[in-house]
Amino acid sequence: MTEIPQPRTRRSALVAAMCALVVAGTGLVGCGSDDPDAGTNGVGKLPVEQIQSRTRAAAKSAPAVRLAGTVVSNGGTFKLDMRLKGDGGTGSVTSKNGAFGLLRVGEHLFLKADAEFWNRQAGGKGGGGSEAAANKLDGKYVKVPTSDPAYKRFSGFTDKDLLLDGLLSLHGALTTDGHHEQNGVRTIRITGDKGSGGTLDVSLEGQPYPLRLVRAGNAGTLTLSEWGKDFTLALPPQEETVDYGRQLPSS
Repeated sequence: MTEIPQPRTRRSALVAAMCALVVAGTGLVGCGSDDPDAGTNGVGKLPVEQIQSRTRAAAKSAPAVRLAGTVVSNGGTFKLDMRLKGDGGTGSVTSKNGAFGLLRVGEHLFLKADAEFWNRQAGGKGGGGSEAAANKLDGKYVKVPTSDPAYKRFSGFTDKDLLLDGLLSLHGALTTDGHHEQNGVRTIRITGDKGSGGTLDVSLEGQPYPLRLVRAGNAGTLTLSEWGKDFTLALPPQEETVDYGRQLPSS
């Protein structure tokens, strides 16, 4: 069973209570440890290259993850909220051209958006055939042909291994940047080129999963959570699906 990092609040309260009992019973003046890695998974004590290697291995072996935040790619900014696993993913993407849902099950990729989105892709004229076509696609799962250029571009947002391989790469010389905390979970931060090449917070609790990534060159910030938490991934109902059959409008 995959171990998921848990917030430290209850553990901290228990430790504090135990310390109080020890102090009261023995007359000691202090309790605790100056070692920031005490009680952790130990990766904070490793050389930085090994930390990166361990977190990559943990991410690859995890059956599922949720990835949310912003990615700047090819001059465009995308806001992502995706749940991913080995055979596909589902979630939402927002770009300057609007918001749309993505679903991939195996090789089958679908986009889901409202009529306004599809009308905008068709030129935004809002009349005649383009408006009628957009209305037909409103709220439907539109199947993207594998031969369409949009397939490769959008399926990458649903490919767990491909996405993480690209995102978890820091640029330049690797160093550690101290102990931090993300949503109540202790982390060790590693950086590329002292931060200009990106930063990555790695969990010190449970598996050494990556929890927060700041990409190099102001190319976005992402949080990674729900490691190992399974979710349902299934083809949409046939009555909610439209097979476009030809090249989709670019977005």
